[in-house]
Amino acid sequence: MSAQNGKRERKLVVVQLSGGNDYLNCVVPYDDPRYVDNRPNVRITEDRVLPLDGTYGLNPGMQPIKELYDQGKVAVVHGVGYPEPNRSHFRSMDIWHTAEPRHIADQGWLGNSIKQMYPQGDNVVAAVNFGGGLPRALIAKGAPVASVTDLETYGLMGHLGAEAERSEVLELFKYIYSMGLGSGPTMDLMSQTGLDALRGSDMLSQCTLTYDSEIEYDPNAFSNSMKSAAQVLQADIGTRICYTQHGSFDAHTNGIALQEKLLRDVSGGIYDFYTDMKQHDPEGNEDILILAFSEFGRRVKDNGNGTDHGSGGVAFLIGDSVAGGQYGDYPSMDEKDLVEGDLAFNLDFRTLYTEIMEDWLEVDAREIMDRDYGKVGVLAA
Repeated sequence: MSAQNGKRERKLVVVQLSGGNDYLNCVVPYDDPRYVDNRPNVRITEDRVLPLDGTYGLNPGMQPIKELYDQGKVAVVHGVGYPEPNRSHFRSMDIWHTAEPRHIADQGWLGNSIKQMYPQGDNVVAAVNFGGGLPRALIAKGAPVASVTDLETYGLMGHLGAEAERSEVLELFKYIYSMGLGSGPTMDLMSQTGLDALRGSDMLSQCTLTYDSEIEYDPNAFSNSMKSAAQVLQADIGTRICYTQHGSFDAHTNGIALQEKLLRDVSGGIYDFYTDMKQHDPEGNEDILILAFSEFGRRVKDNGNGTDHGSGGVAFLIGDSVAGGQYGDYPSMDEKDLVEGDLAFNLDFRTLYTEIMEDWLEVDAREIMDRDYGKVGVLAA
């Protein structure tokens, strides 16, 4: 693994559970009669729960995560959210991406982190998004980010095997950019952006060539993204942040089956990635942190066959440097404590971000946060 001044660089892998993951059926309060009362149709029965303790358990689709939890590698962070919750998928996800609930912000919390880590923008593969579209979380002026749909077919020069051939073609592209764009500050920026994209494309397209693993990832889109993340990180090309997403978890109907299938995909992909990285470098997982989150939870009462948009959710931090266990308080289901029929958040998600930014990525959280939010204490000392 790459290092600066003899220090191993820490990596962050983000797993976005798009569409609103149902908190109550993800980390199940199976011993609480209010859960049964509010979920007469859409609930996980006690015989199917994977118990974490005598009160809470995981969705049956999360057996691989349960195994990691039992090893002390998983922190379950209860009740994450933000004030005045927004039940729009787009706006709520935007809030999580920018860490700004009050107005529309123009840069993401991870984009800002990348910019701080590489103020000259000289690491063109500092962050890699796996999937279509670029999440706002990764966007910031001057922050280099690559976005990959399929690593196996990615890159303009992947068909060229010899290093000399790739170098020759890259030089040709440089000449074309220089001739076509001319000079001046704007043209220079466009030229540099284009050349950086080409260089990043060439670097990423080579990652699959050096990858060697015995792990057989499940044949689904999320597992493919996690395998790609493993390929990039094992290639050690300087990538610090990998971003993935899966869903949609928007289970207005067929709630139990839909969520369980998606959680099985996510849990299996994370477990295979963790195992893959461990086999590649037994000490390497100490430098890798996985964050899984969703933009909001679902309403406390089911709608007969599914659940509608709610608030208050759960996040997971996974890795060898995590102090495993449960953090925060599970929100109350008492009628008087609900927010318009939803679980109330009791832990601002920016507290989690602050800890990741300052204690893991080692950047200044105050560059994007409006104040000090403290820390959860999930990362092992």
